[in-house]
Amino acid sequence: MSAVIDFFVRLYVAVFSALEQLTRGWFIGAFARFAFAGILLMYFWNSALTKISSGPLGFLTPSTGAFAQILPQMMQAVSYDQTQIPFFPYHVIVIAGTWAEFVLPAMVVLGLFTRFASLGMIGFIVVMSYVDINGLGADATAIGALFDGNPSAMISDQRLLWCFLLTVLVLNGPGKISLDWVLGKLYARRARYY
Repeated sequence: MSAVIDFFVRLYVAVFSALEQLTRGWFIGAFARFAFAGILLMYFWNSALTKISSGPLGFLTPSTGAFAQILPQMMQAVSYDQTQIPFFPYHVIVIAGTWAEFVLPAMVVLGLFTRFASLGMIGFIVVMSYVDINGLGADATAIGALFDGNPSAMISDQRLLWCFLLTVLVLNGPGKISLDWVLGKLYARRARYY
């Protein structure tokens, strides 16, 4: 019996050691970025598109919807007239939030300054959740609760998984299949010449 157990232990160690060697340095980062692209990229971009005005320079002028989504209570207080909202800091916040919703997801997917972009996305998700709960009055079903046996709550369950995915990228980086890796190699080569 001991020989059989010993065989399976050695087989287990051999298989998973080989798998670890094959995937080291590229798979986790690439897969995390692929999952982010497949699940969240268009979610954030579509959300950002609702926040820009029409026309070629629309990205410079946030729409009324942007103010209503990012500063809901303030917009309600001014009867949805964004011209009554002070430029600094509120217009700056709305413009930065709108641009972040385009730029940070693209950086994550491309693997460009991935750790910074992933950390920024975590911050974005935290702020988004705060606004949904306190500004937009999300109900208890949308908020959910951890350890409640129901994994479908939009805020507590789904967004925790989003943050976990991004935390993997913050801690492990994007891997070798990324612009960060290419730029790192170019920088290292350039630094050798100086």
